[in-house]
Amino acid sequence: MSCIAIVGAGPGLGAAVARRFGREGYDVALVARDRNRLEDLVGELADGGVTARGFPADVRRPEELVAALQAAAGVFTTVEVLQYSPVPHRDFMRPVLETRHRDLLGPIEFSVYGPVAAVQQVLPGMRARGRGTILLVNGGTAAVPHPERAGTSIAFAAESAYGHLLHDRLAGEGIHVAQLVIPGAITPGHVRKDPAVLADTLWGMHRDRHGFRHYADDLDS
Repeated sequence: MSCIAIVGAGPGLGAAVARRFGREGYDVALVARDRNRLEDLVGELADGGVTARGFPADVRRPEELVAALQAAAGVFTTVEVLQYSPVPHRDFMRPVLETRHRDLLGPIEFSVYGPVAAVQQVLPGMRARGRGTILLVNGGTAAVPHPERAGTSIAFAAESAYGHLLHDRLAGEGIHVAQLVIPGAITPGHVRKDPAVLADTLWGMHRDRHGFRHYADDLDS
């Protein structure tokens, strides 16, 4: 049985991706900070026939994230797909001239240390099996930096560079690394940014395995 681990799982995109991959026969490991919300989400997914388990962890604490993914592998065996898609904190989005060096600690922990720790935990299993997918989900500042959102602009750029390096390095081993950039907000009912539509997009990225950066919508949307 295949497993997808969704880091930053919530009731919007995370739940939609869990349902989409669950329909394809995947077990789902949900990673997020709030244990109670995870339990609620696991119950909702079970009602829809999706096998899921919650693994609490704060992505800004790499040791917690590693432990959660270790526990997921213990329950579901090897994680074949890793999605890293936590929602950035609002206080990461300060104007660039008001951003001090200490203000970048949170964004870097969130968007660099977190994905690196997660990838390093699941990658040995993927390499041993000769297949796997790593999906990074970011906002529009990953592609176009915004002067009023300096933290995410800087940290997403670093995450993007890391992902692109992985994409180039791992393609020959059957491991696909890709990024989905979602400009603006995830919007229920939107033709391209509804959670279920985005989940279909992410499934297609995993299935089709071509290119690194993909856009959910136009950057000026």
